[in-house]
Amino acid sequence: MALYTSVLVVLALLGITAPAALLFGFGGATLARSRILPLRIFGKAYIALVRGVPDIAFFLFFVIALDQAFEWIRHKIKCPDWDQPIRQGNDFIVCDAAKLPLGNAPQWIHETYGFFLAVLTFAIVFGAFSANVLYGAMRAVPRAQLETAEAYGMSRHQTFWRILVPQMWLYALPGLSNLWMVLIKATPLLFLLGVEDIVYWARELGGTANPRFTAYPHGDWRVWYFLALLVFYLIFTRVSEVFLEKLMVKFSHGQATSGGRAQGKAA
Repeated sequence: MALYTSVLVVLALLGITAPAALLFGFGGATLARSRILPLRIFGKAYIALVRGVPDIAFFLFFVIALDQAFEWIRHKIKCPDWDQPIRQGNDFIVCDAAKLPLGNAPQWIHETYGFFLAVLTFAIVFGAFSANVLYGAMRAVPRAQLETAEAYGMSRHQTFWRILVPQMWLYALPGLSNLWMVLIKATPLLFLLGVEDIVYWARELGGTANPRFTAYPHGDWRVWYFLALLVFYLIFTRVSEVFLEKLMVKFSHGQATSGGRAQGKAA
């Protein structure tokens, strides 16, 4: 049952992370296009820094830093009379009331908190990649259409939301499709974040040397468990390809692109 539940964990991660990463990406791309210099620098720095750090290094160290940041804020609020240094060599020590989650919290709270950190980390990492895709898509929208909107009296805000944003998705979808496939393949990184995902349970249930289990009905069946994972991910990616292809056809309808022209000729 833990293996079956871990499938739902992976699907939940994808279902929550994808829109969250898209939200981070849209914010980063908007900031990168801002006329305000500090905001533009922040947006471009977010895209460049996160994309330039290897994913595995980011997942290993950023989660620790994020967890410590949350506990440091709670420590300052809940334990103002603390007179000892928080950072003591390699140790990070806060009062018991500031720990996340609390030591006496139920197990499901610990698992939920770990899942929350995983979603936030995935969203920040893949948000930087989606920000780069959306930034390029915004620049691909013909400038003449934006100038026409301004000539008709639209404000910069109206032009952005009514002209630029609806049309940029056509140019962004190919890059976002690739990013979705990469996100699917990155879900095994959940194991690095302490979340018992489908890859973790496939290794544990297929092996024979785990002290958590005292009796096994079979020998070393890891090859069969991982073969099942292979089939699962291949089917999942294929379904995603079909859905994204139909979405691309829908977005191309009536557009002055190669796909839109092909649809017009076919009609």
